[in-house]
Amino acid sequence: MRGRLIAIGDIHGCAAELAELLAALAPGRDDRIVLLGDLVNRGPDSRGVLELARAHNATALLGNHELRLLKYRRTGDKKYIKETDLDTFEKLRPADWKFLEAMPLTFEEPELDTVFVHGGFLPGTPWRRQPAEVVTRIQVVDKEGLPAKRADAPGAPLWADLWDGPPFVVYGHTPRPEIYKRKWSAGIDTACAMGGSLTALVLPERRVVQVKARKKYYP
Repeated sequence: MRGRLIAIGDIHGCAAELAELLAALAPGRDDRIVLLGDLVNRGPDSRGVLELARAHNATALLGNHELRLLKYRRTGDKKYIKETDLDTFEKLRPADWKFLEAMPLTFEEPELDTVFVHGGFLPGTPWRRQPAEVVTRIQVVDKEGLPAKRADAPGAPLWADLWDGPPFVVYGHTPRPEIYKRKWSAGIDTACAMGGSLTALVLPERRVVQVKARKKYYP
């Protein structure tokens, strides 16, 4: 495998923190950067995040926040978005929309038997066949065996606790104070926009690099 493979968790408009993290990582020509979705909303500078992503030739995966904006743009139906999304929606330019439209759901590195995704996968179903509504949103598995949010199924098991691989999965979406490490997965959304940290996981050695949020941008 050439260079390093650098995965970065949910950025949510925290462009200053992303710039600081990239400076600490100092990616070289042979390194690849995978952003795990939810580049936009909540933080102060979604457009700046997208500019940095393009400047570093990063692969950015589709998150539920990008999916919301794209659905609203295609339909004009406000049921798909939250009021707080509108500020981002109005600021995005054609190059930004082109970038969002091109976001894949997953990124696979066969040499490491590792797959990158925004939210996760429903255990027991081939991961390649799972749709955007599942892989961008899943947090837990409810009593019916269906993907759900933590808030909608309190006490339900986390999908990552049920995932027994392979492949190894690196994901974001579920904010936590620390990285959530399991034998077959690593959750690296450490809640930057909520005043936590922005986290990178550097492969193949699985080294962690973090920068602290400059402030709490989102309640």
